[in-house]
Amino acid sequence: MIFSGPKVGVGVVVERQGRVLVGQRRGSHGQGHWALPGGHLEAGECPLACAQRELAEETGLQLDEPRLVAVSNDLYPEGLHYLTLFVTGTLGEGEPRCLEPQKCAGWHWFEWDQIPEPRFLSLDNLLHRPLLKPR
Repeated sequence: MIFSGPKVGVGVVVERQGRVLVGQRRGSHGQGHWALPGGHLEAGECPLACAQRELAEETGLQLDEPRLVAVSNDLYPEGLHYLTLFVTGTLGEGEPRCLEPQKCAGWHWFEWDQIPEPRFLSLDNLLHRPLLKPR
């Protein structure tokens, strides 16, 4: 298979009380799969700023003190190749809202081992095959 890319994606690991925030994708590759908030790194953009921007755009939540925690190499069956950078940080107040309903069916909190399937490839790789993960 010939892959396009690689492109850079940013996934935001949002945790609260031992649970992680995931949403069910709509309207693009991976439709129906559960995924972290996130998106594409724009040209010239810092990955940490990208994580803050994507989280605010998708959920209305604010991420403070962002930091890189993991990386995955994602080869999608559609021929897409992404390097995904996972960022976490301190979460501000409030509950997530579904601000892009054309892209996400809604946000839900799950314990890490209870995240439903099917999972978006980058999330599955984070769970089982990360290139870099926290010590």
